[in-house]
Amino acid sequence: MLDWDHIFATRSSRMKASEIRELLKLLEQPDIISFAGGIPDPALFPAEEFQKAYADIFSGAQVNSALQYSVSEGYKPLRDWIVADVAKIGIDCTADNVFITSGSQQALDYLGKLFLSPNDTALVTWPTYLGALSAFNAYEPTYDQLSVNGNRTPEAYRETASKAGGAVKFAYLSADFSNPTGETIDLQGREKLLALADELDIAILEDAAYQNLRFDGEPVSPILALDIARSGGIEKTRTIYSGSFSKTLAPGLRVGFVIGAMPVIRKLVLLKQAADLHSSTINQIAVEHVASRGFDVQVAKIKRVYSGRRDSMLAALAKYMPKGTTWTKPEGGMFVWLTLPEGMDGAELLAKSLATEKVAFVPGKAFYADGSNANTLRISFSCANDEMIDEGIKRLGRLIGNAETREHEALPII
Repeated sequence: MLDWDHIFATRSSRMKASEIRELLKLLEQPDIISFAGGIPDPALFPAEEFQKAYADIFSGAQVNSALQYSVSEGYKPLRDWIVADVAKIGIDCTADNVFITSGSQQALDYLGKLFLSPNDTALVTWPTYLGALSAFNAYEPTYDQLSVNGNRTPEAYRETASKAGGAVKFAYLSADFSNPTGETIDLQGREKLLALADELDIAILEDAAYQNLRFDGEPVSPILALDIARSGGIEKTRTIYSGSFSKTLAPGLRVGFVIGAMPVIRKLVLLKQAADLHSSTINQIAVEHVASRGFDVQVAKIKRVYSGRRDSMLAALAKYMPKGTTWTKPEGGMFVWLTLPEGMDGAELLAKSLATEKVAFVPGKAFYADGSNANTLRISFSCANDEMIDEGIKRLGRLIGNAETREHEALPII
Protein backbone atom coordinates (compact mmCIF):
# COMPACT_ATOMS: atom_id res chain seq x y z
CA MET A 1 0.00 0.00 0.00
CA LEU A 2 1.11 3.55 -0.73
CA ASP A 3 2.48 5.42 2.28
CA TRP A 4 0.40 8.58 2.07
CA ASP A 5 1.84 10.24 5.17
CA HIS A 6 5.01 11.48 3.47
CA ILE A 7 2.92 13.02 0.66
CA PHE A 8 0.42 14.83 2.88
CA ALA A 9 1.16 18.44 3.81
CA THR A 10 2.66 18.89 7.26
CA ARG A 11 -0.52 20.64 8.38
CA SER A 12 -2.42 17.38 8.05
CA SER A 13 -0.70 16.11 11.20
CA ARG A 14 -2.68 18.75 13.13
CA MET A 15 -6.01 17.35 11.95
CA LYS A 16 -7.75 15.13 14.47
CA ALA A 17 -11.09 13.38 14.57
CA SER A 18 -13.69 15.29 16.55
CA GLU A 19 -14.57 13.50 19.77
CA ILE A 20 -18.02 15.04 19.56
CA ARG A 21 -18.63 13.82 16.00
CA GLU A 22 -17.74 10.29 17.13
CA LEU A 23 -19.97 10.52 20.17
CA LEU A 24 -22.93 11.60 18.05
CA LYS A 25 -23.04 8.05 16.74
CA LEU A 26 -24.26 7.07 20.21
CA LEU A 27 -27.50 8.91 19.58
CA GLU A 28 -28.49 6.03 17.34
CA GLN A 29 -28.31 3.56 20.24
CA PRO A 30 -31.71 3.42 21.96
CA ASP A 31 -30.37 2.32 25.35
CA ILE A 32 -28.01 5.31 25.73
CA ILE A 33 -29.08 8.48 27.52
CA SER A 34 -26.99 11.02 25.67
CA PHE A 35 -25.93 14.41 26.97
CA ALA A 36 -23.10 14.41 24.44
CA GLY A 37 -24.26 16.17 21.31
CA GLY A 38 -24.84 19.89 21.58
CA ILE A 39 -27.41 19.73 18.83
CA PRO A 40 -30.93 21.13 18.47
CA ASP A 41 -33.92 18.95 19.19
CA PRO A 42 -35.30 17.97 15.75
CA ALA A 43 -38.82 17.97 17.19
CA LEU A 44 -38.50 21.75 17.38
CA PHE A 45 -37.49 22.33 13.76
CA PRO A 46 -39.99 24.54 11.85
CA ALA A 47 -40.56 21.76 9.34
CA GLU A 48 -43.92 22.99 8.08
CA GLU A 49 -42.56 26.48 7.55
CA PHE A 50 -39.67 25.11 5.49
CA GLN A 51 -42.02 22.88 3.54
CA LYS A 52 -44.03 25.95 2.58
CA ALA A 53 -40.89 27.94 1.79
CA TYR A 54 -39.54 25.34 -0.63
CA ALA A 55 -43.00 24.87 -2.17
CA ASP A 56 -43.22 28.61 -2.78
CA ILE A 57 -39.77 28.62 -4.37
CA PHE A 58 -40.55 25.73 -6.71
CA SER A 59 -43.99 27.00 -7.66
CA GLY A 60 -42.85 30.42 -8.82
CA ALA A 61 -40.33 32.14 -11.04
CA GLN A 62 -37.81 32.22 -8.20
CA VAL A 63 -36.94 28.56 -8.81
CA ASN A 64 -34.61 29.45 -11.68
CA SER A 65 -32.39 31.68 -9.57
CA ALA A 66 -32.68 29.28 -6.61
CA LEU A 67 -31.13 26.45 -8.64
CA GLN A 68 -28.53 28.65 -10.35
CA TYR A 69 -25.05 29.80 -9.42
CA SER A 70 -25.14 32.92 -7.26
CA VAL A 71 -22.88 35.62 -5.85
CA SER A 72 -20.24 34.64 -3.31
CA GLU A 73 -21.36 37.26 -0.78
CA GLY A 74 -24.72 35.54 -0.35
CA TYR A 75 -28.39 36.05 -1.14
CA LYS A 76 -29.07 39.79 -0.82
CA PRO A 77 -32.56 39.58 0.80
CA LEU A 78 -31.15 37.27 3.48
CA ARG A 79 -28.28 39.66 4.16
CA ASP A 80 -30.80 42.51 4.38
CA TRP A 81 -32.85 40.49 6.91
CA ILE A 82 -29.71 39.88 9.00
CA VAL A 83 -28.90 43.61 8.96
CA ALA A 84 -32.34 44.42 10.34
CA ASP A 85 -32.18 41.64 12.93
CA VAL A 86 -28.76 42.47 14.40
CA ALA A 87 -29.70 46.15 14.55
CA LYS A 88 -31.94 45.13 17.48
CA ILE A 89 -28.83 44.22 19.49
CA GLY A 90 -26.81 47.31 18.58
CA ILE A 91 -24.94 46.11 15.50
CA ASP A 92 -25.31 48.90 12.94
CA CYS A 93 -24.16 47.68 9.54
CA THR A 94 -25.20 47.32 5.89
CA ALA A 95 -25.66 44.28 3.69
CA ASP A 96 -22.14 44.89 2.35
CA ASN A 97 -20.82 44.03 5.83
CA VAL A 98 -22.60 40.65 5.83
CA PHE A 99 -21.14 37.52 4.26
CA ILE A 100 -23.02 34.19 4.07
CA THR A 101 -21.16 30.97 4.88
CA SER A 102 -21.99 27.27 4.85
CA GLY A 103 -22.57 27.23 8.58
CA SER A 104 -20.53 29.10 11.17
CA GLN A 105 -17.96 26.30 11.10
CA GLN A 106 -16.95 27.40 7.61
CA ALA A 107 -16.61 30.92 8.95
CA LEU A 108 -14.10 29.71 11.53
CA ASP A 109 -12.13 27.85 8.87
CA TYR A 110 -12.03 30.90 6.59
CA LEU A 111 -11.01 33.22 9.43
CA GLY A 112 -8.25 30.85 10.50
CA LYS A 113 -7.00 30.71 6.93
CA LEU A 114 -7.20 34.49 6.59
CA PHE A 115 -5.30 35.41 9.75
CA LEU A 116 -2.99 32.57 10.75
CA SER A 117 0.45 31.86 9.35
CA PRO A 118 2.40 28.91 10.82
CA ASN A 119 3.49 29.61 14.41
CA ASP A 120 1.24 32.64 14.82
CA THR A 121 -0.66 32.76 18.09
CA ALA A 122 -4.42 32.52 18.53
CA LEU A 123 -5.73 33.60 21.92
CA VAL A 124 -8.53 31.28 23.03
CA THR A 125 -10.38 30.73 26.28
CA TRP A 126 -9.48 27.76 28.49
CA PRO A 127 -11.64 25.76 27.63
CA THR A 128 -12.87 26.78 24.18
CA TYR A 129 -15.08 25.46 21.40
CA LEU A 130 -13.57 22.26 20.04
CA GLY A 131 -14.72 23.06 16.50
CA ALA A 132 -12.70 26.28 16.58
CA LEU A 133 -9.54 24.40 17.55
CA SER A 134 -10.20 21.92 14.74
CA ALA A 135 -10.66 24.75 12.24
CA PHE A 136 -7.59 26.69 13.33
CA ASN A 137 -5.28 23.68 13.73
CA ALA A 138 -4.90 23.21 9.97
CA TYR A 139 -3.13 26.58 9.77
CA GLU A 140 -0.47 25.51 12.30
CA PRO A 141 -0.86 28.11 15.04
CA THR A 142 0.20 28.08 18.64
CA TYR A 143 -2.37 28.84 21.32
CA ASP A 144 -2.23 31.07 24.36
CA GLN A 145 -4.80 31.34 27.11
CA LEU A 146 -7.21 34.24 26.86
CA SER A 147 -8.46 35.34 30.24
CA VAL A 148 -10.61 38.43 29.71
CA ASN A 149 -10.75 39.28 33.41
CA GLY A 150 -7.17 38.20 34.13
CA ASN A 151 -4.10 40.32 34.77
CA ARG A 152 -1.76 39.35 31.93
CA THR A 153 -0.27 42.31 30.12
CA PRO A 154 -0.14 42.84 26.34
CA GLU A 155 3.64 42.63 26.60
CA ALA A 156 3.37 39.16 28.12
CA TYR A 157 1.19 37.97 25.24
CA ARG A 158 3.58 39.48 22.68
CA GLU A 159 6.61 37.90 24.32
CA THR A 160 5.03 34.44 24.41
CA ALA A 161 3.99 34.72 20.76
CA SER A 162 7.42 35.88 19.70
CA LYS A 163 9.08 32.95 21.44
CA ALA A 164 6.72 30.63 19.53
CA GLY A 165 7.97 32.10 16.26
CA GLY A 166 5.08 34.33 15.25
CA ALA A 167 2.74 37.10 16.33
CA VAL A 168 -0.61 37.30 18.09
CA LYS A 169 -3.27 37.55 15.37
CA PHE A 170 -6.64 37.32 17.05
CA ALA A 171 -8.61 36.54 20.18
CA TYR A 172 -11.40 34.02 19.68
CA LEU A 173 -14.27 33.52 22.10
CA SER A 174 -17.97 32.79 22.42
CA ALA A 175 -19.21 35.58 24.66
CA ASP A 176 -22.75 34.31 25.31
CA PHE A 177 -23.54 30.85 26.77
CA SER A 178 -20.33 29.46 25.38
CA ASN A 179 -19.71 26.00 24.09
CA PRO A 180 -18.60 24.14 26.21
CA THR A 181 -19.11 25.90 29.55
CA GLY A 182 -22.42 27.71 29.06
CA GLU A 183 -20.87 30.80 30.66
CA THR A 184 -21.31 34.41 29.54
CA ILE A 185 -18.62 37.10 29.49
CA ASP A 186 -19.77 40.14 31.46
CA LEU A 187 -19.67 43.70 30.17
CA GLN A 188 -16.44 44.49 32.02
CA GLY A 189 -14.76 41.47 30.45
CA ARG A 190 -15.87 42.50 26.97
CA GLU A 191 -14.56 46.02 27.47
CA LYS A 192 -11.25 44.68 28.79
CA LEU A 193 -10.95 42.43 25.74
CA LEU A 194 -11.45 45.39 23.42
CA ALA A 195 -8.74 47.30 25.28
CA LEU A 196 -6.38 44.31 25.07
CA ALA A 197 -7.06 43.93 21.34
CA ASP A 198 -6.29 47.61 20.86
CA GLU A 199 -2.97 47.25 22.69
CA LEU A 200 -2.02 44.15 20.68
CA ASP A 201 -3.54 45.47 17.43
CA ILE A 202 -5.32 42.20 16.75
CA ALA A 203 -8.75 41.06 15.58
CA ILE A 204 -11.48 39.75 17.86
CA LEU A 205 -13.46 36.79 16.54
CA GLU A 206 -16.84 36.81 18.30
CA ASP A 207 -18.64 33.48 17.90
CA ALA A 208 -22.31 34.26 18.49
CA ALA A 209 -23.82 30.86 17.67
CA TYR A 210 -25.98 30.96 20.84
CA GLN A 211 -26.74 34.71 20.90
CA ASN A 212 -30.51 34.19 20.57
CA LEU A 213 -30.80 31.53 23.28
CA ARG A 214 -30.97 33.66 26.43
CA PHE A 215 -33.47 32.28 28.94
CA ASP A 216 -33.03 34.70 31.83
CA GLY A 217 -30.72 37.36 33.19
CA GLU A 218 -29.87 40.72 31.63
CA PRO A 219 -28.63 40.74 28.01
CA VAL A 220 -25.08 41.99 27.44
CA SER A 221 -24.25 43.93 24.29
CA PRO A 222 -22.29 41.94 21.71
CA ILE A 223 -18.62 42.83 21.51
CA LEU A 224 -19.14 44.09 17.97
CA ALA A 225 -21.90 46.43 19.16
CA LEU A 226 -19.59 47.83 21.85
CA ASP A 227 -16.83 48.18 19.27
CA ILE A 228 -19.13 50.08 16.89
CA ALA A 229 -20.34 52.40 19.67
CA ARG A 230 -16.84 53.36 20.79
CA SER A 231 -15.24 53.62 17.35
CA GLY A 232 -18.05 55.42 15.55
CA GLY A 233 -18.88 52.87 12.85
CA ILE A 234 -18.38 49.30 11.73
CA GLU A 235 -15.63 50.20 9.26
CA LYS A 236 -13.48 51.32 12.19
CA THR A 237 -13.96 48.13 14.22
CA ARG A 238 -11.63 45.18 14.79
CA THR A 239 -14.36 42.74 15.87
CA ILE A 240 -15.63 40.08 13.45
CA TYR A 241 -18.98 38.58 14.42
CA SER A 242 -20.11 35.15 13.24
CA GLY A 243 -23.63 33.83 13.60
CA SER A 244 -25.70 30.87 12.50
CA PHE A 245 -29.24 29.69 11.85
CA SER A 246 -28.29 26.18 12.99
CA LYS A 247 -29.37 26.59 16.61
CA THR A 248 -32.55 28.52 15.84
CA LEU A 249 -33.97 27.19 12.55
CA ALA A 250 -32.20 24.07 11.25
CA PRO A 251 -28.53 22.96 11.16
CA GLY A 252 -28.88 20.71 8.11
CA LEU A 253 -29.26 23.69 5.78
CA ARG A 254 -25.75 24.90 6.69
CA VAL A 255 -26.42 28.63 6.62
CA GLY A 256 -24.25 30.92 8.74
CA PHE A 257 -22.88 34.43 8.38
CA VAL A 258 -20.05 36.80 9.21
CA ILE A 259 -20.38 40.51 9.95
CA GLY A 260 -17.34 42.76 9.78
CA ALA A 261 -15.58 45.69 8.20
CA MET A 262 -15.39 45.70 4.41
CA PRO A 263 -11.65 44.86 4.13
CA VAL A 264 -12.35 41.59 5.98
CA ILE A 265 -15.50 40.81 3.99
CA ARG A 266 -13.70 41.35 0.67
CA LYS A 267 -11.00 38.84 1.65
CA LEU A 268 -13.58 36.32 2.82
CA VAL A 269 -15.35 36.58 -0.54
CA LEU A 270 -12.08 35.72 -2.29
CA LEU A 271 -11.63 32.69 -0.03
CA LYS A 272 -15.13 31.49 -0.82
CA GLN A 273 -14.66 31.94 -4.54
CA ALA A 274 -11.64 29.64 -4.30
CA ALA A 275 -13.37 27.10 -2.02
CA ASP A 276 -17.01 26.52 -2.99
CA LEU A 277 -18.06 29.62 -5.01
CA HIS A 278 -21.10 30.28 -2.81
CA SER A 279 -23.30 28.65 -0.20
CA SER A 280 -26.44 26.82 -1.34
CA THR A 281 -28.65 29.39 -3.03
CA ILE A 282 -31.93 27.57 -2.49
CA ASN A 283 -31.21 27.03 1.21
CA GLN A 284 -30.40 30.71 1.67
CA ILE A 285 -33.67 31.67 0.00
CA ALA A 286 -35.62 29.21 2.16
CA VAL A 287 -33.99 30.51 5.34
CA GLU A 288 -34.91 34.07 4.35
CA HIS A 289 -38.52 33.02 3.75
CA VAL A 290 -38.82 31.27 7.13
CA ALA A 291 -36.93 33.93 9.08
CA SER A 292 -39.00 36.75 7.58
CA ARG A 293 -42.27 35.00 8.35
CA GLY A 294 -41.65 34.02 11.96
CA PHE A 295 -38.11 33.98 13.34
CA ASP A 296 -39.04 35.52 16.68
CA VAL A 297 -41.90 33.06 17.16
CA GLN A 298 -39.56 30.13 16.46
CA VAL A 299 -36.92 31.45 18.86
CA ALA A 300 -39.50 31.95 21.61
CA LYS A 301 -40.69 28.36 21.16
CA ILE A 302 -37.27 26.77 21.48
CA LYS A 303 -36.30 29.00 24.40
CA ARG A 304 -39.35 27.83 26.35
CA VAL A 305 -38.39 24.19 25.84
CA TYR A 306 -34.65 24.54 26.40
CA SER A 307 -35.01 26.73 29.47
CA GLY A 308 -37.22 24.08 31.07
CA ARG A 309 -34.66 21.40 30.30
CA ARG A 310 -31.88 23.61 31.69
CA ASP A 311 -33.85 23.97 34.90
CA SER A 312 -34.40 20.21 35.09
CA MET A 313 -30.70 19.53 34.62
CA LEU A 314 -29.61 22.02 37.27
CA ALA A 315 -32.16 20.58 39.70
CA ALA A 316 -30.97 17.03 39.01
CA LEU A 317 -27.33 18.02 39.44
CA ALA A 318 -28.12 19.59 42.81
CA LYS A 319 -30.00 16.45 43.82
CA TYR A 320 -27.64 13.71 42.67
CA MET A 321 -24.07 15.00 42.34
CA PRO A 322 -21.66 14.03 45.11
CA LYS A 323 -19.70 16.60 47.10
CA GLY A 324 -16.59 17.82 45.33
CA THR A 325 -18.32 18.10 41.95
CA THR A 326 -19.17 21.60 40.71
CA TRP A 327 -20.99 22.89 37.65
CA THR A 328 -21.88 26.07 35.80
CA LYS A 329 -25.34 27.63 35.88
CA PRO A 330 -25.91 29.01 32.37
CA GLU A 331 -28.44 31.73 31.59
CA GLY A 332 -28.99 30.27 28.11
CA GLY A 333 -27.52 28.08 25.39
CA MET A 334 -27.31 24.30 25.48
CA PHE A 335 -24.54 23.32 27.90
CA VAL A 336 -23.54 22.76 31.49
CA TRP A 337 -19.87 22.26 32.42
CA LEU A 338 -18.90 19.90 35.23
CA THR A 339 -15.66 19.93 37.18
CA LEU A 340 -14.98 16.60 38.85
CA PRO A 341 -12.89 16.01 41.98
CA GLU A 342 -9.14 16.31 41.41
CA GLY A 343 -7.56 13.17 40.02
CA MET A 344 -10.61 11.98 38.12
CA ASP A 345 -10.43 11.65 34.34
CA GLY A 346 -13.45 12.46 32.19
CA ALA A 347 -12.38 10.11 29.40
CA GLU A 348 -12.00 7.19 31.78
CA LEU A 349 -15.32 8.07 33.37
CA LEU A 350 -17.00 8.07 29.94
CA ALA A 351 -15.72 4.57 29.18
CA LYS A 352 -17.11 3.31 32.48
CA SER A 353 -20.35 5.20 32.00
CA LEU A 354 -21.03 3.72 28.58
CA ALA A 355 -20.28 0.23 29.86
CA THR A 356 -22.25 0.37 33.10
CA GLU A 357 -24.65 3.33 33.29
CA LYS A 358 -25.36 3.90 29.57
CA VAL A 359 -24.93 7.69 29.84
CA ALA A 360 -22.93 9.66 27.27
CA PHE A 361 -21.19 13.02 27.68
CA VAL A 362 -18.08 14.72 26.30
CA PRO A 363 -14.79 14.54 28.26
CA GLY A 364 -13.55 18.04 28.94
CA LYS A 365 -9.86 17.98 28.06
CA ALA A 366 -10.63 17.98 24.31
CA PHE A 367 -11.78 21.58 24.75
CA TYR A 368 -8.41 22.71 26.09
CA ALA A 369 -5.76 23.69 23.56
CA ASP A 370 -3.11 22.09 25.77
CA GLY A 371 -5.13 18.97 26.63
CA SER A 372 -5.20 19.82 30.33
CA ASN A 373 -7.99 19.65 32.92
CA ALA A 374 -8.96 16.04 32.36
CA ASN A 375 -11.28 16.23 35.40
CA THR A 376 -13.96 18.09 33.44
CA LEU A 377 -16.85 17.17 31.18
CA ARG A 378 -19.58 18.80 29.09
CA ILE A 379 -23.23 17.82 29.24
CA SER A 380 -26.01 19.15 27.01
CA PHE A 381 -29.69 19.42 27.89
CA SER A 382 -31.01 20.29 24.42
CA CYS A 383 -32.12 16.83 23.29
CA ALA A 384 -33.21 15.17 26.52
CA ASN A 385 -36.65 15.38 28.12
CA ASP A 386 -37.16 15.88 31.85
CA GLU A 387 -37.38 12.17 32.63
CA MET A 388 -34.20 11.37 30.71
CA ILE A 389 -32.39 14.22 32.40
CA ASP A 390 -33.35 13.11 35.90
CA GLU A 391 -32.48 9.46 35.27
CA GLY A 392 -29.28 10.22 33.37
CA ILE A 393 -27.91 12.64 35.97
CA LYS A 394 -28.86 10.19 38.71
CA ARG A 395 -26.79 7.48 37.01
CA LEU A 396 -23.93 9.87 36.36
CA GLY A 397 -23.89 11.08 39.95
CA ARG A 398 -23.82 7.50 41.18
CA LEU A 399 -20.90 6.70 38.87
CA ILE A 400 -18.89 9.76 39.98
CA GLY A 401 -19.57 9.02 43.63
CA ASN A 402 -18.48 5.40 43.26
CA ALA A 403 -15.34 6.38 41.34
CA GLU A 404 -14.37 8.91 44.00
CA THR A 405 -14.92 6.34 46.75
CA ARG A 406 -12.67 3.83 44.98
CA GLU A 407 -9.95 6.45 44.60
CA HIS A 408 -9.99 7.24 48.31
CA GLU A 409 -9.95 3.54 49.20
CA ALA A 410 -6.88 3.08 47.03
CA LEU A 411 -4.87 5.76 48.87
CA PRO A 412 -2.15 4.46 51.24
CA ILE A 413 -2.65 5.05 54.95
CA ILE A 414 0.04 7.39 56.31
